Amino acid sequence: MALQAYRHVLRSARIAFEGKYLLEPETAPQDKRDLPLLTAAKKEARSGFLKNASMAPGDPQLAAAITHAEEVARILKENIVQGKKKADEDMYKLRIHEHTERGDNDTVKMPNGQKVVIDGKKCSER
Repeated sequence: MALQAYRHVLRSARIAFEGKYLLEPETAPQDKRDLPLLTAAKKEARSGFLKNASMAPGDPQLAAAITHAEEVARILKENIVQGKKKADEDMYKLRIHEHTERGDNDTVKMPNGQKVVIDGKKCSER
């Protein structure tokens, strides 16, 4: 399970930091990715897993550490986007990929995950 979580973190980091060329991310060569951030993410993942490498399989903290790693992988994959400032503008070009979470902003404003209802319909039903 720990190896699978480690691979998920590395895969998510690769997805999050693969696009240095924001205008044409799908054509970015393998060696032209955002290497400094990708390398730092890999180092951080490795150090986090090495820190917990001495845990016994029955250790109750092991499940929490694996859950934490899976949550980190999910956040990297779904919530991190890269951006590049456009020249002479206060605008950014964002690299939003197929794994990027796209939700209703209205749901963030509601407590306890309640849905916004307008005219008897939820946002997802409109």
